[in-house]
Amino acid sequence: MDTKKQKISANYIKLDRLSIQEVKEMHTLFIQYYHNADFSTFIDDLSDKDGLILIRETKSKRIIGFSTLKTLRFTLKGKEVKGIFSGDTIIERKYWGTNKGMMCFVKVLLKEKLREPLVPLFWLLISKGYKTYLLLANNFPKHYPHHQGKFDELSPIVEQYCQHLYPSYYDAKQQILDFGGDYQKLRGDVAEITAEMKQSVPKIGFFDERNPRWREGKELPCIGEINVSMFTSFAQKAIRKKLQKNNLNWDLGLISLTRRLVK
Repeated sequence: MDTKKQKISANYIKLDRLSIQEVKEMHTLFIQYYHNADFSTFIDDLSDKDGLILIRETKSKRIIGFSTLKTLRFTLKGKEVKGIFSGDTIIERKYWGTNKGMMCFVKVLLKEKLREPLVPLFWLLISKGYKTYLLLANNFPKHYPHHQGKFDELSPIVEQYCQHLYPSYYDAKQQILDFGGDYQKLRGDVAEITAEMKQSVPKIGFFDERNPRWREGKELPCIGEINVSMFTSFAQKAIRKKLQKNNLNWDLGLISLTRRLVK
């Protein structure tokens, strides 16, 4: 298997622009990481979405990741609220850690927020693995459930979208979605949680505590508020990462120059 990373790109595309060949390629990638993900179920879930973020290798155009999206509107305490719901999401293992997909997603959120700036906007997601939860917890300052017990006021929105999308599967007492034994679940070697990880990263420990049966495919419904602080936080992280990369390139260049001078 080729383990060398290539340059990649991520773009949002409408569902009607997706070819059947691309859908098949997406499903082939998806079943590498999930059990119980037959093509028919995959198509049913995909057809309910508005579009998706598609991640490709720039040169080969090979699909190495995707995240399906759907816009929801509902009323909360008499006010209109809008949510961007994430469905099936995966990225090839060797590209774990890349932020290309997340950067594209933030652009989608920004466009949606600017379209109706006065309407509260949220990211709605359900998580059967800690990596998805960390995307929320590390990038959205105001989110729920929170490992420090903050922002319980977002809980009613979670309840409402779960009752809207999955009324037969939502356990309100546990705040967990249970789709039964035949539901898709992560393969055994994907995103396993160890005792060391729970100890060193409290957010991972919190996810495992809130959704102890994630290995069986149980989903933890989550929410993140899309606001100015969220965009500011993401921009600051992107700038820091860019500066760190530039500093690394500078250090490598200096080392190379020093070696040439020594010779």
